[in-house]
Amino acid sequence: MELAVESLETPALTKAQLAELLFEHIGLNKRESKDMVDAFFDLIAGRLIEGHDVKISGFGNFQIRTKAPRPGRNPRTGELIPIRARRVVTFHASSKLKEQIQGEPPDA
Repeated sequence: MELAVESLETPALTKAQLAELLFEHIGLNKRESKDMVDAFFDLIAGRLIEGHDVKISGFGNFQIRTKAPRPGRNPRTGELIPIRARRVVTFHASSKLKEQIQGEPPDA
């Protein structure tokens, strides 16, 4: 099933627009659509917070990476500022998604 998103007014696809697409194309009511989108993103965020990677077949991988502390610099003053260790989320697109973005036909 292909979902048409030509009616989007902003360049970004929002959660509200995803819920609207579910309502229009799947037939869920608006409340169910919003709840499903919220539950999907809550599940992804929860797994990442717990330190687990999230892999979505055909789309890509969200991974937690721990960055080491390092020295930083205030660009205005040039003053050295320590940057603490932190966890960040990285996203790596799947080869299938990369092919679709480049306009190449996916492997059959």
